[in-house]
Amino acid sequence: MASLNRHQLRQGALQSLFGLSMNPDADLEVVVAQVMAGDPEIKWEGALPADLIDLVTAVLAHQDEIDLLIAENLADGWTLDRLNLIDVVLLRLAIYEARYTDTAAKISVNEALNLAKEFSDEKSGKFINGVLGKVLTF
Repeated sequence: MASLNRHQLRQGALQSLFGLSMNPDADLEVVVAQVMAGDPEIKWEGALPADLIDLVTAVLAHQDEIDLLIAENLADGWTLDRLNLIDVVLLRLAIYEARYTDTAAKISVNEALNLAKEFSDEKSGKFINGVLGKVLTF
């Protein structure tokens, strides 16, 4: 059984958090298992990775605080519900890592931008970078 590298961990968390945002009543472990099973680069057998479950759980536990930070740093007239859901989830993940763990803000931002390239578009990357620049202190 292989372990997840940091990028795979963040990618799995992003996909799991997105799935849970789309279906808030879903079981967290079922969603994580679906994400793990759907990634052809990850060959996983046995128990789900505890670090992935822990990361998803922690982001969800701080989601209200994080959403408030995001909302406070949006351009005038913008609200969370106007944003692309994948961008909101990327922001939540990056802000959680930078503010609530020992991950450096620059690393969180860089990883969020890399994930935006994979799961969103160039405009989203610029938007995410702008919001994170306002929320996080370097």
